[in-house]
Amino acid sequence: MGERPALRLDGADAYAAAMTAAPPAGDYVVIRGRQLDLARRVNPCLFDPAYIARLRDEVANAQPFPHLVVHDWFDPLLLELVREEFDLYRASNWKLYFDDLQNVRRSATYQGFGPASEIYFAIVNSGWFVDLLAQISGVEDLLPDPQLYGGGLHETRAGGKFGIHRDFDRHVRHGLDNRMVFMTYLNKDWDPAWGASLELWGGEPPHCMRSIPPELGTSVLLLHGPNSFHGHPLPMTTPDGVTRRSVATYYYHNRDAVPLRVGRVTTVFLTAHRSKRLRYFVRQLLPPVLVDAIKRFIAPR
Repeated sequence: MGERPALRLDGADAYAAAMTAAPPAGDYVVIRGRQLDLARRVNPCLFDPAYIARLRDEVANAQPFPHLVVHDWFDPLLLELVREEFDLYRASNWKLYFDDLQNVRRSATYQGFGPASEIYFAIVNSGWFVDLLAQISGVEDLLPDPQLYGGGLHETRAGGKFGIHRDFDRHVRHGLDNRMVFMTYLNKDWDPAWGASLELWGGEPPHCMRSIPPELGTSVLLLHGPNSFHGHPLPMTTPDGVTRRSVATYYYHNRDAVPLRVGRVTTVFLTAHRSKRLRYFVRQLLPPVLVDAIKRFIAPR
């Protein structure tokens, strides 16, 4: 079972160091009595071209399929607040997936989230973040899914598992191609002995080629493809009350985007539209020699 370190910034305290160096900000929200600085909700490294280039190389060379494992992209306080909101999420909104291959819970489509969860999903569905993932992955025309079909809050309880699988290929509603999923883990002080590390499978015969512990602040980007098999297939052995929690977002692509935008019609103004129609009827009614004479007469001198 292969394990290699995820791409870190400059050590485990990189986020704290970067935030300490950043100037104080004036915009914040208070969530359940704790102050969340909005200017520091993501690490400044996400705007560093050199760091982005490193990530791009990491994805391009990843095995057994294109993926990325990183740490410390988000304010740890934000993630702790998101984790708390699993306990506040309405029980009737959870959907249980239970059979021989899986035993997991997922939130219903984008409803009833707490304020910290709303902030997290606003970040990962924002234009700049989608552009960041497009740069890192090399996938152009990437589209988010604000309604979070298949994404949202994911939780596995003691004894739960998720068999090795490949994700769905098309969005359940609009049919666009699934290109990748981005997940952030929320589990503080996770003991690897409990199992439930995310396994990436490949090779012949297929076997686990990378194992990723679901630790708080670890984020994983998996590009969807014919060989993008992953999961945590063995039942978890966590103590009572300890669950495996993560938040997930899928991103999509329209395979017909290029031909469709080549033939697109730009804004049509009513007065200009009428003027074009008038010129068309004039050309149809008058002889060409007269049309040419009118053009010469009204042309600017």
